[in-house]
Amino acid sequence: MNPALSVIFFTTLSGAGYGLMLFWIGILTAGTSFSPSFPLSTWFWINPWFNAMVASLLLVTIGLSSSVLHLGKPLRAWRAFSQWRTSWLSREGIFSILVYAGIGLLFAAFVHDGIYTRIVGDIALALIATSSIATIVSTGMIYACLKPVPAWRHPLVVPVYLAFALATGGWIGAALFNTNDEPTAVRMTVFVLLGSVTLVLAAIKLIYWRDIDRVAMPSREAATALEGIGKVTVFERPHTEANYLTREMGFVLARKHSRKLRLIAIALFAAIPMLVMLAAYLVPSASTFALWIAAVSALLGAIVERWLFFAEAKHMVMLYY
Repeated sequence: MNPALSVIFFTTLSGAGYGLMLFWIGILTAGTSFSPSFPLSTWFWINPWFNAMVASLLLVTIGLSSSVLHLGKPLRAWRAFSQWRTSWLSREGIFSILVYAGIGLLFAAFVHDGIYTRIVGDIALALIATSSIATIVSTGMIYACLKPVPAWRHPLVVPVYLAFALATGGWIGAALFNTNDEPTAVRMTVFVLLGSVTLVLAAIKLIYWRDIDRVAMPSREAATALEGIGKVTVFERPHTEANYLTREMGFVLARKHSRKLRLIAIALFAAIPMLVMLAAYLVPSASTFALWIAAVSALLGAIVERWLFFAEAKHMVMLYY
């Protein structure tokens, strides 16, 4: 299929934003949480927690805004929310709104410090975490539920979306929260978690690529439910010139280019961040700079992978052309 840059940036940036929220919430709840020592004063915005919240909101907002560019009539985007019973796209939109609601509730807890701050804060954190995960899953299910695209019906599509969100958001979060005076045990814990997520991501992505290479496109007989009855042939082309289907669904990526791009993607989102993480551990004074390199590399790798995700997908409608 023809990769749309708006959708690529949407899934990459918003995924990183939701992953950063989960990373940020994990640091927050594993540390001070809403104890009396938690920074609820007017100086809150100078803390890394606030920086992470702003960064995640920016990534999510930019990603969601770019997705609107792919719509034929952006002014009608609000109608997508009405089909939540049957559409993963509608569910994705609703869950993304709930994330914003959770952030607003959390900010209210920061500003209005009082007896109910801990309760409101914990509710807000739970809402943000569950809605972030639900949004990522819904984004993956938009593609995983499409039967006409065999490559997207793979059971690893949704786990890959989740793993990319956690990896890209995690690397950004590590760079934001990194300080040179962190205890070695804390630094090691963060690095082990990020390294594990990155290795799992690389492993399941390699399995996914291996599997889609082995899956052949269904025959015309199977696509028309006439298998075993006779041979189905195309009597005449459906259209005499290029149209939306041939432009969007008929994109073909050469296998040699596909392999090169896969290697580039793996190097960017897995190999380079892992090597940089090792350098950051060995040279703590340069760890912040190194972690930002890892974060940027992971994002670029996610963009390449997401482009391949669309480019390598073949729609069964092309059997009729």
